[in-house]
Amino acid sequence: MRSQGTLTSWNDEKGFGFITPDDASRQVFVHINSFSNRGRRPELNQAVSYALSSDSKGRPCATNVLFVGERRGIGFGSILIAVLFLAAIAIAAFHLNKIPRLIFGVYVIASLLAFFMYAKDKSAAKSGGWRTSESTLHLISLFCGWPGALIAQQTLRHKSKKQSFRFVFWVTVVLNCGAVAFLFIPEVAIEV
Repeated sequence: MRSQGTLTSWNDEKGFGFITPDDASRQVFVHINSFSNRGRRPELNQAVSYALSSDSKGRPCATNVLFVGERRGIGFGSILIAVLFLAAIAIAAFHLNKIPRLIFGVYVIASLLAFFMYAKDKSAAKSGGWRTSESTLHLISLFCGWPGALIAQQTLRHKSKKQSFRFVFWVTVVLNCGAVAFLFIPEVAIEV
């Protein structure tokens, strides 16, 4: 059951604060990782809904926090970008013969690999196991795996909050797309 309240205390530098429930019961601790919308920063006096849980010491804490009026969901826009890009590569390779078909295969394999690397890293993060380095995740994105990485970020809700990671991720996407666009220049097109 979800509860509602107001964010009455928030330390943006430390990434935590307290929610005062609407029923005026005891304040509930909330951490930045508990917010579902990772693209929006919490602010004082925002109305929120949340699932009530407790930490390891039995203190109340909020999980799955949503800003009131906001629906929880998957970033379908990002998934659509990845799917449309892969479709465009398939059309360019198989229908228009503008790029080698091998490139489409590389994108599919690298995207699947990226998705599984994100899934493994999320599992390791939850269990305290050995993590995949961010530079490795960025390399697979740079080398044609970004569509799978983007889908993994949204569906698995992993590596989708940390702004420094997201910035470098989008740089790898732009670099990769620039390299693919380079293949469409007639003098550069390669035959396979």
